[in-house]
Amino acid sequence: MFIEKFKSKIHRATVTEANLNYVGSITIDEALIEAANLQEGERVQIVNNNNGERLETYVIKGERNSGVICLNGAAARKAEVGDTIIIISYAWMDAQEAKSFKPVAVYPDENNRLI
Repeated sequence: MFIEKFKSKIHRATVTEANLNYVGSITIDEALIEAANLQEGERVQIVNNNNGERLETYVIKGERNSGVICLNGAAARKAEVGDTIIIISYAWMDAQEAKSFKPVAVYPDENNRLI
């Protein structure tokens, strides 16, 4: 049996851009991607703490140490610059692995930099 379990998150990141005229996705600072054990192209859930919106999209690598958190395409309608969001990833694993798996949580500062 396989279950889908919380794998990692970037908790309380600040939206720095919203680009409606882009194909789609979320652009995330490369340093945050690595710290949160994410991969470019990986599906993530975005939870907006300001308005309660939830959506799924995929990760695009942004410039390292830039602090960029940019919702692109239709997702840009779900948040405003300055909103606080949580970026969550999940992974499928067998039930035995899931018992001992430890997720990664990253808590950036107000400028989306690693603390």
